[in-house]
Amino acid sequence: MKQLQRNDFFKYRFLSGIAQSPNGKATAITVSTCNPEDNCYNSNIWVKEQGDFFQLTALEKERSFIWKDDETILFPSVRSEADKKRVAAKEEFTPIYEINIHGGEAKKSFELPFSAQKLQLIKKGLYLVTGSIDCTYPDYYLLSKEDKEAVAKSREKEVDYEVLDELPFWFNGGGFINKTRTRLFLYNAETNRCKAITSPTFDVSQAIIDGDMIYYAGANYTKKREVYDCLYRYNITTKETTTLYDETEYFINHIETFDDSIVLFASKGDRYGINENTDFYLINKQTLEMTFLTENEESTHSSVGSDCRYGSSSSMKMYNNVLYFVTTRRNASHIYSLTQDGVVTPILTKEGSVDGFTIANDTITCIGMYDNRLQECYTCNLTGEALTQISTFNSDVLSNVCVAAPDKITITSCDLDIDGFVLRPYGYDPSKTYPAILNIHGGPKTVYGEVFYHEMQYWANEGYFVFFCNPKGSDGRGRDFADIRGKYGTVDYQNIMDFTDAVLERYPQINTSRVGVTGGSYGGFMTNWIIGHTNRFACAASQRSISNWISFYGTSDIGYYFAEDQNASNIYETQEKLWWHSPLRYANQVTTPTLFVHSNKDYRCPMSEGMQMYTALMDRGIDARLCYFKGENHDLSRSGKPLHRERRLKEITKWMDRYLKK
Repeated sequence: MKQLQRNDFFKYRFLSGIAQSPNGKATAITVSTCNPEDNCYNSNIWVKEQGDFFQLTALEKERSFIWKDDETILFPSVRSEADKKRVAAKEEFTPIYEINIHGGEAKKSFELPFSAQKLQLIKKGLYLVTGSIDCTYPDYYLLSKEDKEAVAKSREKEVDYEVLDELPFWFNGGGFINKTRTRLFLYNAETNRCKAITSPTFDVSQAIIDGDMIYYAGANYTKKREVYDCLYRYNITTKETTTLYDETEYFINHIETFDDSIVLFASKGDRYGINENTDFYLINKQTLEMTFLTENEESTHSSVGSDCRYGSSSSMKMYNNVLYFVTTRRNASHIYSLTQDGVVTPILTKEGSVDGFTIANDTITCIGMYDNRLQECYTCNLTGEALTQISTFNSDVLSNVCVAAPDKITITSCDLDIDGFVLRPYGYDPSKTYPAILNIHGGPKTVYGEVFYHEMQYWANEGYFVFFCNPKGSDGRGRDFADIRGKYGTVDYQNIMDFTDAVLERYPQINTSRVGVTGGSYGGFMTNWIIGHTNRFACAASQRSISNWISFYGTSDIGYYFAEDQNASNIYETQEKLWWHSPLRYANQVTTPTLFVHSNKDYRCPMSEGMQMYTALMDRGIDARLCYFKGENHDLSRSGKPLHRERRLKEITKWMDRYLKK
């Protein structure tokens, strides 16, 4: 078997956007691949009707799509030279193309006069559109060509300035968002007219269609975006908007509709804060009365980590008045169902990860990561039985490459059972000794599972033991297990150290003087915390980290609410507690050589967090290195430009080699 190479992920195919035609006879997905030559990703739409999947589009930029009818797919694309010039001139518009799955070239179907984010078909010729708008020019979509050119010239004069008067003022992956809102529109393709449903200052978080009704959640604000959403209903026929819920008691996570009621995935946050898993509630469509349906301890999405995804897919589907949804349980994500009387039933429970699914003709079709392999498409029946792989997008990529099988370990730490995994090194010989790398996940409310993780497989192929676990604070174990508010660096740190002890005891082939630690986001915070509390690791690589909760509060896109919530303290009355939980406070105790990896457009864990820790180490003479990536954000390791992802992995591996392979 060959060794996995650092840039083998260039060959992987990433699947997303799975959706079936209205009659359920055809399935479409987006297939993306790395393009190292242009340092970008190529994406095309593929379709399966009867035989194998076949490639439908070929311009390499078709990522999102919807079905127009049983044979036609709509997708946004800038193709003509005239439209390319308009893009260069900073005009906001979205051309929508259509293509028949049975042959023929794509042709322009219509054009939306703003930057569209999501398109949903209401009925023939009528669409619900989610668009991004600038509150400064709320009627931009109604302006003439000449007026739009005037707006472009006005913006050009302001290109050197950013004026902020709202919170949040930037967002990871979105840049500065001051005065930017997500707005709902109705678009009539027959009359070529758009009608705004929401006001310019209203920010929509989600919207669904139910016959002649549109249900949507969001919040109106002019200074600060609160974390609470309100719920509304818009009647397409009467053009009336009804407020269904406008209090601040619940965090609304998701909305769907049964025949006679609306189901809310919502939580009060009074017991476990903003990360509290949602219960299920019903709102009667006629009386608008809200009632409790059933309690839910687990998440309603997949939080199984991997660096082998690109793009997203739907994780909920209403079918025959039963709601099917993805949920994370222990170390895997599954599909469960919810009925209108509150019965929750496990459906597809194979260990691994469901990365999106759709349902038609009593068949679930999903994108899954199973059996320590890359993404493929699978089908099963409505009880989760007869799971069958129906695609071969990645079947040959790892066919003769060494893939380490994870050894699962469960230990007891702080009266909790902690799950973790160990990958053995390439060519493992129990009579030899090896270096090892401890990897810590982000979140903290995510999980490691038995899925393929490129960076860890690469390190195993480079001769390292690789081990990782799900400490308290992780997802999949209920609300209380996920709750570490006010406890960062305490029980979670002890869980990780106890797991490290257990791995070193179980695998005496690991040289205890040649163990490194790394992690990103929360894992970066924990790496910073670890090096300030123990010198047991020979080196560390801290990625997109938090080092100072006080500065994080004022600079992160989520800092103004996340820092206080997660630390049970604030910068005014209890700043000492924020500082106590800050790794920077303990930098004078660090002796571990540490690499810091950050991105200059990471607005989730801003680059200043890594710089503070790096400066403290360098100032004290501790060997340190900081590598920051221009133009990248918090998702560098997952969706960063291909060459940047390879360079990041090279930096971390070289740093580990330097100290662990002496």
